[in-house]
Parts: sequence; C-alpha cells; structure tokens
Amino acid sequence: MIVNHKNVNALLASYLQDSQIVIKILRTYKVQIIDYAIILIYFIFSFGIAIYYSKRAGKSTQEFFLSGRNLPWYLVGLSMVATTFAADTPLAVTELVVKNGIAGNWIWWNFVFGGLLTVFFFAKLWRRAGIMTEVEFAEIRYGGKPAKFLRGFRALYLGLFMDVIIIGWVNRAMISILVGMFGIQEDIAIIYVFGIMIIVAIYSAMSGLWGVVVTDAFQFVFAMIGCIILAILVVNSPQVGGVAGLHAKLPKFVFDFFPHISSDVSTLGSTFALTTVSFLAYVGIQWWASWYPGAEPGGGGYVAQRMMSAKNEKHALLGTFFFQITHYALRPWPWIIVGLSAMVLYPNLPADQARMGYIYAMRDFLPTGLKGLLVAAFFAAYMSTISTQLNWGSSYLLNDLYRRFIKQNKDEKHYVAASRIITIVLMLVSVVVTLYVNRISGAWEFILECGAGLGLVLILRWYWWRINAWSEISAMLTPFVALPIVKYFGISFPLSLYYLVFATTIVWLVVTFLTKPTDEEKLKEFYRTVHPGGVLWKKISVLMPEVKSDTGFARMFLNWFLGVVLVYSSLFGIGSLIFGDYLNTVIYLVVAAVSLFVVLKNISK
Repeated sequence: MIVNHKNVNALLASYLQDSQIVIKILRTYKVQIIDYAIILIYFIFSFGIAIYYSKRAGKSTQEFFLSGRNLPWYLVGLSMVATTFAADTPLAVTELVVKNGIAGNWIWWNFVFGGLLTVFFFAKLWRRAGIMTEVEFAEIRYGGKPAKFLRGFRALYLGLFMDVIIIGWVNRAMISILVGMFGIQEDIAIIYVFGIMIIVAIYSAMSGLWGVVVTDAFQFVFAMIGCIILAILVVNSPQVGGVAGLHAKLPKFVFDFFPHISSDVSTLGSTFALTTVSFLAYVGIQWWASWYPGAEPGGGGYVAQRMMSAKNEKHALLGTFFFQITHYALRPWPWIIVGLSAMVLYPNLPADQARMGYIYAMRDFLPTGLKGLLVAAFFAAYMSTISTQLNWGSSYLLNDLYRRFIKQNKDEKHYVAASRIITIVLMLVSVVVTLYVNRISGAWEFILECGAGLGLVLILRWYWWRINAWSEISAMLTPFVALPIVKYFGISFPLSLYYLVFATTIVWLVVTFLTKPTDEEKLKEFYRTVHPGGVLWKKISVLMPEVKSDTGFARMFLNWFLGVVLVYSSLFGIGSLIFGDYLNTVIYLVVAAVSLFVVLKNISK
C-alpha cells in the first residue's frame, strides 16, 4: 500500500469524525471522567496480571495450558464460575425471568444433577489421568486407528468449530450491550469489541492458564460486585419500591421457585407451566444424556482442563464442588432481582427484546462512577469467558492436532511459541465468525439436541471396560442423522430429547457389541493409571490384583445426593431470605448446612 499525505489526512479526518461521535454519545449518557478512569484501571490491572505470569507460562506447555498442575481449589472453582459468567449471562437470566418468572431458570438449574455427579465421580479421575486435554483421553482409553480418528476429529470439532461459534456468540452479546447501553451504532460497537478481544488474545497468549485463572478470579469478584450494586439500586428505586413493591406490582406466580406441572398446561395460569412429560425431559433426561459446553456429563471442556490443572485429586474435587455451589446457588440472585425489576420498569418491552431490560436498567439507574464500574464489570465477564475459550481451544489444536499429527518431537519452546500463534489465529477466525452470528436465540436447544444420547457414553467410558472408540463415534454422529427426522414429524424441544436419546442409545449399544473391544493391554494400562473401580471393570480388575481400585461407591452416591440437596437448599434459602420468607429461609439453610457438614466429613475420609 502506498501511503501519502492524502491517505493520512483522510484517515485522520475519519478518526476525528468517529471520535466526535463517540464523545457526543458518551456525553449524552453522562459517562464522566471517573467512569473512564475506572474502566482504564480495570484494563491496566488485568494486563498487569498477564505480564506478571508471562515468563512462567513460557516454560512449557504444561505451564501454558495446565498451570503446571498446581492450582489450588479456590482458583480452580473461581476460574470455572468466571468462565460461565459471560457477557450475556445476566441478560439471558433476565429474559427467562421476564418471560417465565423465577421458575423459568429451571431450564438451566436442572444441570445441578450432572454437575454434582462430576464433582464426586469424575473430578479425581480427570486429575488422575495425567493428560493435557479432554480430547487426549481418546488415546489413553481406546486403541488403534479409531482412537486416533476420534482424537483428531474432536480436536477440530471442539477446538475450532465449536470454540469459535461460542466466542462469536459471546462477542455478539457484548456488541448488544454496548449498543443498548450507549446507543452507539452497531458497526462502532463491533470495532470496540474486536479491540477488546485483541487485548484478551494478547494477554492469553502471553500468560497461559496461570494468567487466565488469576484474572478470572479478579474479574469474577469485580463483575459480581457490580451486579450486586446494580440489583440494590434498581430494586430500591422509587419506581420499583423495594421487594415489597415487586410483590405489589407483579403477579404472585412470578415469585414461584418451581414450575407448575400438569398433564394439561392450558388449565394453569402460571407463566412457566410444563407438562409432566416436558418436566421429566428437563429433570430426568437432559442433565445426563445431552452434551452441552460447560455442563458435559462426566465433565469435559474447560471444566476438565481446570480439574486436570489442580494440585491433586482433592483440590480438583473441592474446586469443582465450590464451582457448582457458586454457579447455581449464589450467583443468579442479583440478575433475578434486576429481571423482576425490569418487568416493572419496562412492561412494554417486546418478547424478543426482554433481555434488554437489564441493559436499560444499567443505563437509567447507575450514577456517575458506578456506570463505569458496571461497564467494566461486563468487560470482566466478557474477557474471562473469551480468555478461557482461547486458551482451551488452542490446547486442543496444539496438543491433539499439531503436536500429535503435524509436528512431533519438537522441544517445549517450539510448542509454547506455536500455542501463542494458535491463540492469535483462533481470535482472528472468531472475529470473522462473529460477523455472521446474527441470532443466538434457541442455539442452546440445538446444541442439546445435537448431543442428545452422547452423555451416557461420556459417563460410562470411565466405568465400563466394554465401551470403545466406535461407541463414542456412533453416539456423536447419530443425533445429527436423527434430528432432521424428528423435526420432520414436528417434534420440538424438549420432547425431542426422548426420541433422540432413545435412538442414539440403541445405536451406540448395537455398535459397541458389533465391534471389537479395546485391546486388553490398553485397558490394563488405562486401569493401572486411573483405577476407577466398580463392578463394570471386574473383567480387567481381576487380572490386576496389585492395583488398588476405588471403593466406597455408596458414600459417593450419598455425597452426590446430599450435594444436590445442598445446592438447591442454598439456592432457595437465599431466595426466601431476599423475599422475606424467613421460616422457609431457616428450613432451607439448616438443610443446606447439615448436607454440607456430612459431605465435607465424607470427603475428609
């Protein structure tokens, strides 16, 4: 490109014009110097953490992707919960509350069952496996060409395809926030988001997982403080009138913690009413049968990465336990309060714009200084998710594709440098994908349907020797074949789960018994490393009496049950306290305390 004074003048004129537009917009919405200062301080602090950890991350790929397997439980848990707090999470909860009341959150609260299963049955196994990525599991558990194919395919599918779609999804949500908050044009908001993403990519490439998890902890605390302040200001505004005002101005069923269940929902007056069959699809099938990012049956993705990065098995278990409690019981309430307040403040919002109630509340009720804090809080939520997705995706592309199939036997410096390049490339690909992501509504349903039936294989591959690579491959592919057929007959989500899970389960079971089992020596090697125990490994365990297998499955099931009770009791106890139902508050929190005491006592054994 030839650069002359005309080009420079044109660029300067364009820049000044854009700057004047931005300044005018910021003045209109009363964003003052203190707001700029808070946002700037936040960015400086986040980048400072990355610089601090950059040298440590450069030592090896173990340091870059797994923090040297030395993370304490609280950083493991905080990093998980920070990653699941994306820029659009408060908006999504607001939308659920506006449309369906508090009970609408059961669409994701049902994942508690699977999350606690991961805590007590799989966290220690992931840490024990000694692998770098979830995808690498394929070649320590299975053997031969099918295992190689499965590892390479999943590295591309999860590390590139699924990862950039998730990043594009999160980017699109952040763009919506900037447009709704400041009233700026979408193309300008896109430029801002891409600029922030470049910063995230740079500090992720510099600092590896150490920088990611430490900034995650800082960013999560920062973001939650901002969300709590917003909830307090909005609910206590004169227009809402506190919790008493919410009760006076909203229908009673909006405050129900549980959906109304009936064989005929047309007879119910509740916003969120489910048929018995639909409710069972959510609570009885979805959490164990379907694959979903961040809530994979048996653990997986960045959750598995954090478990494998823990100091030891106990830290992996405690960190994941802390994540489940924080994610489901503590974090949602500030968003729910703003969602209920939005129903009072913006009653005429179209259904497809319900989530914007959260953004409008920020815009209309935050004073100078706090506005900058909340904007920085959303940047924190956004950046913690993007940094994890970039580090997690690049770990697959480096370890399970580049290192495994393209460039073998290079030194660690080479692979760390390649990891940093892959991180930047992932960011660039995600930028392109973001430009084509226009709608995200219903995407979670599509993902759940595409993974329907895979969940049982992901669980049993740890505890049943007969599962082989073909079991997993067939379970991955069957939903994509069955889904168009189900849709052709007009069967929609969640009822579609019944058909998809049934079809996928039949297929992978048939495939399992029609194909050869994994080589016995490979199974012995896996059992010697992971020693999961259980009756379904008896064929192998009797051949290896020297290996001490896991026992105490009755205690593990008890911990799982009490863990579920703990999370739901804490969730509803906090909600009861907020809404002034003190008798239920005491009952719920006493049950939660007893459950926690028993679980911690069992873990200590």
